[in-house]
Amino acid sequence: MHRVYMYYMLRSTWVCQFLEEDLKTPLAHRLHFKDAEKIRAIVDKVGNFANLGDRQALDYGLNVGRGGVWLQLTKEQYLRLKSEGSWAVGVSQKPPAKSE
Repeated sequence: MHRVYMYYMLRSTWVCQFLEEDLKTPLAHRLHFKDAEKIRAIVDKVGNFANLGDRQALDYGLNVGRGGVWLQLTKEQYLRLKSEGSWAVGVSQKPPAKSE
């Protein structure tokens, strides 16, 4: 398992960026969402909540427009996030254009 910190902020859309466990090294991929529920879906799947206070901190961050949370990723999820490719729960990837 890989421990990664996801921080999020609301601009015109929700922007999520990911940091290595050292909290200094950014990972390549950023996610953009219109709906905060997408962030909640990611956290529900791979979040690292120890108690109710962690869940309340997520809710507070979404209400004020910024926050962060630790995620526990599998090796496969981590490698996809570290690359420029698509990664996320509920994020659709456009199919590649057909070459003629």
